[in-house]
This record gives sequence, structure tokens and C-alpha cells, in this order.
Amino acid sequence: MIKVGIIGAAGYTAGELMRILINHPCATILFAQSTSHAGEPVWKAHHDLLGETTLTFSADAPVEAVDVIFLCMGHGKSRDYVESLPKTFNGKIIDLSNDYRLQDTADGFVYGLPEAFRSDIKSATKIANPGCFATSIQLALLPMAKLDKLPEIHITGVTGSTGAGQKPSDTTHFSWRDNNMSVYKAFTHQHLGEVNETLKRLAPSYEGEMNFVPMRGNYSRGIISSVYFNTDMTEEEAVEVYKSYYKDEPFVHVVDFNPDLKMVVNTNKCVLYVKKYGKKLHVISMIDNLVKGASGQATQNMNLLFGLPENTGLNIKPTGF
Repeated sequence: MIKVGIIGAAGYTAGELMRILINHPCATILFAQSTSHAGEPVWKAHHDLLGETTLTFSADAPVEAVDVIFLCMGHGKSRDYVESLPKTFNGKIIDLSNDYRLQDTADGFVYGLPEAFRSDIKSATKIANPGCFATSIQLALLPMAKLDKLPEIHITGVTGSTGAGQKPSDTTHFSWRDNNMSVYKAFTHQHLGEVNETLKRLAPSYEGEMNFVPMRGNYSRGIISSVYFNTDMTEEEAVEVYKSYYKDEPFVHVVDFNPDLKMVVNTNKCVLYVKKYGKKLHVISMIDNLVKGASGQATQNMNLLFGLPENTGLNIKPTGF
């Protein structure tokens, strides 16, 4: 059994991680650390876990007793925590924040996008889990990046409110979000850095021309990325490129119809739809921001680190209607 510890266990991504790991056949959670909820049952913060586990939040984190720790703290906190770890800690680390995703600040962390860097992940000890929008966008572009055929890219993305984290704000609480939409961080979203680094690693001629307009959706979870760019490929050629690239990927599905979010919510799936309009190739990419965009992908990375089939424990079902 893989012995797991979770740091910052009261947030949305940690709740999803526990939901997955308590049903994982090869992992057991030894502690779920949360200073603010110490001593309380985990279901007090994650109501869906009522009756699923007897875990309680702990103030302490006995990291030397575990094989891997998941860092589910807010952005900017992971680096301080890693630097405070005892020198005797020799377990693996999977960080769900953005602290180590960029190459110039990675400090030995490997970027954990399995569909692009699987071999690097398998031999790593420290993983920087990709961002949710970054995951959706990269999966829409990896096949073209492999061919080094990436011109200027245009993206519109819509994300659910859980992407902003558990702490309420003016733009995440229900009465503002319901029946409402808005653009945020147009052309400046923090995930652009990691996306561009991946694309430049895979496509030497790519010049980093990416126009990304993210939007807040009036729903809880899920990401739709609408990506388009010029290509001289026919639609049939492009579809074949995508199907060939993902033919052995357990979680990425290229479909021949316009998909919807309910196909992916509550799963580790990404669904892609590829269509040509004149000179434009349009790729729709859909994921659950909390699962494939965070905790599911983190579990997928854990499986790779420990030599397990990467879909182990991730046979979770969509919510349907």
C-alpha cells in the first residue's frame, strides 16, 4: 500500500483527492493535515465524505511515515512548506499549486502532464501538477505541437466557480455567480506561462503567440476550452492526427460530435472535438477542473511514480443528468 499524507486538506482539491484515494485499491491516507480544522472529522468540511471515511483532520503532519505527500495549500505556500521539510524526508511530493510549474523556479520538480511527459514523471520524485486551464488547453494542442505546426492560437475558456478555490470572494459566491458571466485576466492568465513552456519544448518553431480570454461560468465545476488556429491540414487529416496521438491514452477521448460538460464532470476524462471551418481548425477541450484539472491528474501522477497502471483508482463515473 502507498502511504499518503495530505497537507492543506480542507480545500476543494484536497476533498476531491480524498474522495478518490479512499477508494484507491493501492493507497491509504495516513493523515489529512489542516490547522484550521484540526480534530474535526473530514466530512465536516467535505460533506460528500460522510459515511465514506473515519478520517479526522490533524494539526500535525508526520511526513516521515508516508511514501508521498500531496500539497493542497494555496498558491505561494508550497515552496515555504517544502523548504521546511526535515532533511530525513525521502518520500515523493506532488504539489497542486503553481509554485513549481515553471522551469526557472522548478527546483527539481517535474511538470506532471502525463500525456506529454510520462517518462519524466515515472523517474521523478517531485511533481508539479499542472493547472486546470493549462491542462485543458495543452490537451487541445499537444498533437499539433508534436508536429511542430502551431501558428498563432486563439482560446476562449469558461470555468466553474470551484476553480477559484473554497474561500468566498465577490466573484465566486452564489448570488453573484448565478445567472451571470464575466471575463477575467484576459490575455494575462497565470496558466499561460506553463502552457507556453510545454509548447516550446515540443514545438521548436512555436513563437508563443497565444490569445487567451478566460471567463467565469455560472456553474460549479468543469472547463470548456474553445481553441482555434490556422492550418493547411484537411479536417480528416487533423482528426487522424489527434486520434493517433491519443490512441493509447486512458483518459483522453476524441469524439465526432459536439460534446458537453456532463460527459466529463466528476471524472478524470478529457473530451476533444476537432472540426475545420475554412482555414481554421477548431478544437473543443472539456475537463473537470477539480479532477483531471487537479486531484485526478495528481492521482494519475502518483500511479506513475509508483509503477501502477495510471488509471488505478480513477474509474470514477460522470454525474449524468
